[in-house]
Amino acid sequence: MLSAGAQRPDNIALPLPKGLAGAAAKMAVIKMIEHGWLQEVEANLRRNEPLWRETGDGHGTTLAVTEAGLLAVGIEPVVVKTVVAIRKHSATALAPKPPTQRAGTKQAMLIAMLQAPEGATMDEITTATGWLPHTARGAMSGALGKKLGLVVTSAKDGARGRVYRIQ
Repeated sequence: MLSAGAQRPDNIALPLPKGLAGAAAKMAVIKMIEHGWLQEVEANLRRNEPLWRETGDGHGTTLAVTEAGLLAVGIEPVVVKTVVAIRKHSATALAPKPPTQRAGTKQAMLIAMLQAPEGATMDEITTATGWLPHTARGAMSGALGKKLGLVVTSAKDGARGRVYRIQ
């Protein structure tokens, strides 16, 4: 497994040799990780790197042969440090940038209305934006909540009805 991984790009140890599967594969990999010969690294799904395991957050890990693993099979680790540096750099370069808000848009108007101390009712939002109620609710949930990470709350007001605010 180590010598095959040393011949692959980025020293990826997967796929495992034929005949090594299931519990035996898991035990072998765990022992190699304990010895420091293999390490789990984030799999680059864009390059279709094989997955060792899924992390549960839409990402996965693959197995890479370490410098110690290369030395264990008698291979000089000339490029290992470069590969590790490239992986670290690409992980930071691929980090998603936070979405930016443009001024003068309906979304910006909605945010300003919801940030006001008095908040805004659905009627006020639909009148100001020209949206239907389901579009306004979708914008609050999707664009504001999921994409921008803003927390939109609603509370019943005796005089105005349901009032929406950004905390």
